[in-house]
Amino acid sequence: MQLFNTLSAEERAELIDQSGKQRLTLSFYAYANITDPKQFRDELFLAWNPLEVLGRIYVATEGINAQLSLPADNFYAFKDHVETYPFMNGMRLNVAVEQDDLSFLKLTIKVRNKIVADGLNDATFDVTNKGIHLKAQEFNEMLEDPNTVLVDMRNHYESEIGHFKNAITPDVETFRESLPIIEDDLKDHKEDKNLLMYCTGGIRCEKASAFFKHKGFKNVYQLEGGIIEYTRQVKAEGLESKFIGKNFVFDHRLGERITDDIIAQCHQCGKPCDTHTNCANEACHLLFIQCEECATSMAGCCSAACVEVIQLPEEEQKARRRGIMKGNMIFRKGKSDALKFKKSGDTVSAVALAEVPKVKGVRKRERKILVGNADHYFTKASIGQFTMVNELKTGDKIVIMGPTTGREELVVTNMHVNGTPADVAQKDDRVTMNIPFRIRLSDKLYKLPQE
Repeated sequence: MQLFNTLSAEERAELIDQSGKQRLTLSFYAYANITDPKQFRDELFLAWNPLEVLGRIYVATEGINAQLSLPADNFYAFKDHVETYPFMNGMRLNVAVEQDDLSFLKLTIKVRNKIVADGLNDATFDVTNKGIHLKAQEFNEMLEDPNTVLVDMRNHYESEIGHFKNAITPDVETFRESLPIIEDDLKDHKEDKNLLMYCTGGIRCEKASAFFKHKGFKNVYQLEGGIIEYTRQVKAEGLESKFIGKNFVFDHRLGERITDDIIAQCHQCGKPCDTHTNCANEACHLLFIQCEECATSMAGCCSAACVEVIQLPEEEQKARRRGIMKGNMIFRKGKSDALKFKKSGDTVSAVALAEVPKVKGVRKRERKILVGNADHYFTKASIGQFTMVNELKTGDKIVIMGPTTGREELVVTNMHVNGTPADVAQKDDRVTMNIPFRIRLSDKLYKLPQE
């Protein structure tokens, strides 16, 4: 009985590409009393794995919280299975605003204490006494009421790239942090104001609305289905979108565009930008906002210190990563003191490379220029596919690097650019070339300076 993934992310991506099947990214949640979450988890894995479901799902005694993708052809078979559980019968499935076949690359179903880490003791209040759900038009109408206070229940890095106009956007990193802050800020308006909340898909507001009602707020409302369902209703009914910018999502996409407004800025140069990325230095991996120009000049890194690290031979990078606790850098998103134009207030120090001991017996540091990101590897043909972020020419000496691939040097003897043989590739071009070893989605393509 298989209850785990047998393919790597790269192998799964290759199968998805070869299948040619369109995939749907969707999310849903349901609160229910699940007596045996472990058994429930195993049942879901056995049923969903044959349907080619991939994603991140949390189950607990209080219910299920799922973000996943599956082939569009399997949607109704999946829906039929979900509805065999009475508590999920008729449940809304939020289909993503923007689709990406590679949004998820493995099926992970985890048993947790809670399906959302809220830090609340559910035994102290009635979690079923929730706020009133509003559809998109009702939500827009309530926003016109001067007695309405609109609160974003998401984290700072989510609201930074997109939010509803005039919303309160707490500078928090976790959902549990926001609850006492909002309660304290609005303590004088528990009876005279409409407390209106929203989040990505609605799950955080379910618990938050019950919590605030327990704390004495009389008029509590929440956006039904969150930003995702709101966007669907706005498009279907021809309504004005009061949400501006992008909706942050917790998968490979890191965001889906709702309106053309760009309300954020590159954390490094300050130019208008709302593209999240993770630092290319594996020992850092900080989530931050970076424009294309800075991605090129900074080699995808958040700081000069991290640029120095990725220039090192892979052996030394691995040696430096050993024993480093990087969780603080990963989860304090966009708060490195190396980011001059970050929005969030508190900071953490960038990776202190000077304090990491040098490793003897490795090659000296080399200079290289980031020119592309790996997209795919065609195993039978030994062909690698890349998307360019800088110019590449035949005759260039290149280095392909990644956590698993390591460091491999090649010379570009020939290549296809956007499907046609060519000698020069420019930014945004799709390049394929013969690569005598497997490349992976996390790999970077660098060009070495001419000697």
